[in-house]
Amino acid sequence: MEKKYKHIETKLIHSGEPDPPVMGAVTMPIFQSSTYLYTGATSYHDLRYIRLNNTPNHLVLHRKLADLENAEAALVTASGMAAITTTLLSVLGPGDHLLAQDILYGGTHDFLRSDFASFGIGFDSVPGDDPDSWEQRLRPSTKAIYIETMSNPLLQVVDVEAAVAFARAHSLISIIDNTFATPIGFRPAEWGIDLSVHSCTKYLNGHTDIVAGAVIGRRDLVEKITHKLNHLGGSLDPHAAFLLHRGMKTLAVRVRYQSESAMKLAHFLEAHPAVAGVNYPGLESHPQHQRARKLLDCFGGMLSFELRDGTAAADHFLSRLRLPAIAPSLGGVESLITRPATTSHSGMLAEERRKIGISDGLIRVSVGLEASEDLIEDFAGALGE
Repeated sequence: MEKKYKHIETKLIHSGEPDPPVMGAVTMPIFQSSTYLYTGATSYHDLRYIRLNNTPNHLVLHRKLADLENAEAALVTASGMAAITTTLLSVLGPGDHLLAQDILYGGTHDFLRSDFASFGIGFDSVPGDDPDSWEQRLRPSTKAIYIETMSNPLLQVVDVEAAVAFARAHSLISIIDNTFATPIGFRPAEWGIDLSVHSCTKYLNGHTDIVAGAVIGRRDLVEKITHKLNHLGGSLDPHAAFLLHRGMKTLAVRVRYQSESAMKLAHFLEAHPAVAGVNYPGLESHPQHQRARKLLDCFGGMLSFELRDGTAAADHFLSRLRLPAIAPSLGGVESLITRPATTSHSGMLAEERRKIGISDGLIRVSVGLEASEDLIEDFAGALGE
């Protein structure tokens, strides 16, 4: 019988691990084998094969990820987008309809806008902070609602409780992208969400050296998604699985430090005369700050802000920074900074970005593990102090 652990810090280290350890190895080995002996499986999906995401490296991650969010089951995938797209294509089919939060990661939005129609699936965008308006977009064919715990890149904190109540009232499957919050900050299953998806490329791995994804939630739905993924082929390589497994063990200490550091940087930016506004749920000025306090165990390492002098000032500021790398992605040990209009949300039409409040000059920051004081000094210098 698998051991159960109470605290998430202990789960990160011990949940799902082989007992006894493989050949006495304290660290889970890499099983660099595509093929395994037949042991009597009667179902195609139960055959042990690397493409079916059921090698020892996969199974350890599945158990650990499910335990981290106190969910029934989990599945790792080849990328965050593989997790998102396979999940949506598993719970929706031709003629179905999705309600999706209006502010989403650009890749997700682009998939809905550019690819959904080819599958015969419709969708409507709904404001994450106005659940009273959601019913207006509801159709008889609506099957699911899709939200983000903290929206990318404006850090809007969605009304999760309203989303769960709405989904249950209308027999919808609820799906949340929990990448920004991580299981350290938020565990969707505890609040009644059916499925959470992650880009494990980001915080869960935390070292900017792999691409991976995960789906966590109800066992019956994860099994359905697994079968779809087995056909689509989005399996995670064993070496990437090993690196994800290793990176996850420091998740708690990384995310908590990044959250503390992001709070300090957010306070500095909010008080700076060159800054027009800061989006960070830990700030009392954030419109959903009280909701964030209720839902989240920590406010995370992501923030965004705008300068008073617009896009040209943003580019000038970025050119003067020394510590953060100007690059897409997030959640690594190094601080990363970017303008979403040119990276994560470049696939959106400029008009779409403006409509939801993503200006060309918006700057997004993923706070790393550098000393907070050094980051603030660097930002101050780039702002002209």
